[in-house]
Amino acid sequence: MTAAETTDLHSSDLLRNRVVEWQAPGPVAKAAMPMSGIEAMRAIRDGRLPPPPMAKLIGFRMAVVEPERIVMELEPHESLENTIGLLHGATAAALLDTAMGCAISTVLPAGQTSVTLDLKLTYLRPLSVRSGTISAEGRVIKLGRQTSYTEGFVRDGKGSLAVHATATFSMLGGEPKTLGNSRDQTPNETK
Repeated sequence: MTAAETTDLHSSDLLRNRVVEWQAPGPVAKAAMPMSGIEAMRAIRDGRLPPPPMAKLIGFRMAVVEPERIVMELEPHESLENTIGLLHGATAAALLDTAMGCAISTVLPAGQTSVTLDLKLTYLRPLSVRSGTISAEGRVIKLGRQTSYTEGFVRDGKGSLAVHATATFSMLGGEPKTLGNSRDQTPNETK
């Protein structure tokens, strides 16, 4: 590539920009603290709580909230592409990490959360802006007191499987309600 051709690539005709706005996460987390996980996930889905900054940055939204299952959706955009015109693999990783973590949240009492210990993705087909609405589904495989396991799937707009994932999460604070908590107990009053 010549110097003139390289200069042309920096032309303002090729310049794009995207403005992202989000709410400060601290006050949102504080507002969600008294809610059970499924209440918080539904509040985000329904617009009563703002989504986390990462969701705004990438552009995904929560579409389905059920116990042990979350579906996120993304309208792919050019800012997520790599230099060969495909969506960067980190896009699917962020979608799946979020969907699987939120799936665990749907069965947690107020005051409990989880963090990712490991995330394994297998890319089966490429995604691009031409893929249509992309969905990322996260499901709980096993909910444990200290460690929980999830599985996730990314599908293109036609429903074709593009990415499969598994992840392990560390549980923080309290006990999952499916392990014996009653709705009337606080996380420190678990059996």
